[in-house]
Amino acid sequence: MSLRDSTIVVLETSRAYIRAGQGLYELLRLPTVEVQARAGLRRTEPVAASSRAPSSTPRSGNASEYIVGKQLDDLLAAGEDLDIVWPFANGGVSDWAAAEALWKHVLFTQLSLRRSQNESPVMHAISPTFSRDIHERTCKIFFERFNVPAYSVVERPLCQVYAANALAGLIVDVNTFKTDVTPVVDSIVMHAAHVVLPVGSSDCEKYLAHLWRTGASPGVLSALEGEPDLDNALVELAALVYREGLVKVPSDGETVEPEDEGVTNIAAVLIAGKEKAVIEAGTKKKRGANATAAEREREREIAALDLVTVTFREKEITVGKERHRMCEPLFDLSLLRDVPGIEPKEVEYEDVKESYMNLSEGVFLSVSRLDLHLRPIVLDGLFVCGNMADAKGLGIALQSRLAYHLTQRTDGEVQPSASRLLRVPEYFGEYREKGDRLSSFLGASIVAKLVFQDVNGRSFVQKADYGARGPRAIIELCPTVL
Repeated sequence: MSLRDSTIVVLETSRAYIRAGQGLYELLRLPTVEVQARAGLRRTEPVAASSRAPSSTPRSGNASEYIVGKQLDDLLAAGEDLDIVWPFANGGVSDWAAAEALWKHVLFTQLSLRRSQNESPVMHAISPTFSRDIHERTCKIFFERFNVPAYSVVERPLCQVYAANALAGLIVDVNTFKTDVTPVVDSIVMHAAHVVLPVGSSDCEKYLAHLWRTGASPGVLSALEGEPDLDNALVELAALVYREGLVKVPSDGETVEPEDEGVTNIAAVLIAGKEKAVIEAGTKKKRGANATAAEREREREIAALDLVTVTFREKEITVGKERHRMCEPLFDLSLLRDVPGIEPKEVEYEDVKESYMNLSEGVFLSVSRLDLHLRPIVLDGLFVCGNMADAKGLGIALQSRLAYHLTQRTDGEVQPSASRLLRVPEYFGEYREKGDRLSSFLGASIVAKLVFQDVNGRSFVQKADYGARGPRAIIELCPTVL
């Protein structure tokens, strides 16, 4: 079977987002589609629900009845009364009709594929918590409902470690609602050591909003005075501050950032499409050189206070150092006890006595479930990715806190005492700024390029295979599911 690179679809389904792109080229590209993995049904009765939290709908519907994508966003913004479901939030598929509606929207509305003449094979990056039954039912949907010519799956932790140019590592994937810690050894996902922590980026956003609400930065509250839904506005502001790259996680052992020496790699700037940003930075530097003494003094005061100004809802809002505390709940879940709108973060593991287990403890628990000789291998590739990967210093902060747990053990010389951080290599030009966050999609693109070049088709399911074996073909043919 001949498959053209330009027709291949790479699809990533995470707990809270679905990303997709069509076509594989020499320069691997960013996903062209990114939608929240949530779907809505019109309510028949008033039922309390939240568009921000994972939930199941009081009634089920057909895939055609679900509202997804921009239409759902617009209806929620207009105050429409809808039941919201996040079908993948709990690591499985809680609502198959909603899942089908989301995949259908991405493939046929966003990517403009045609079901009647679908010539696009699909490489699907999925959660490591998907069961074999879920694999088979997903395979059935893609062949029978979406008419794909070929289909293959790969687990997201494997994609993430491949994106970092490694075959082994410890993947710390901070999602919207939860955090997955998954070891990978020699391209094999170690499911027995997989740990799920009940904290994610949405909790960090609510925590920063809570700090502002309780007076950490009075200027923020005064700037948002008059907002009809102040709590939601504060959460959206926290998300904006993070997206702008203004959050830095403090940790021991950090080095001072090197002085900016200007553009040293023009080709890399052009590939990443950063020409405008470089020009603006140069203009700002020139203005600083020509500033008066009073202006320079004012700039020094702002730098000392660590103040930044962002534009939010057509307002200029100044936020201070408290923004750097945004990731604190990842390392201390007890901080979320008093934050409104957050349920208790209980962790239920047989080998854990504490109710609250932070990120470094969760990582150490995952490592401790491995055989002794495998622990140094995975710790030599600690990779922080997912929604919070853009927070400056998060990997170093986790590394420094993890070092405490490693040095407390007395298992002899085989017990590792240090870890090494992984990152997406800079030679992936398109992913230079967002590589760690989008590492799963990048890795899936790499796998797709290799798998669909197999002329014998032994690493993916073709229509003939599906016709002969049925949905079980995905279990028998895909190496990552065997």
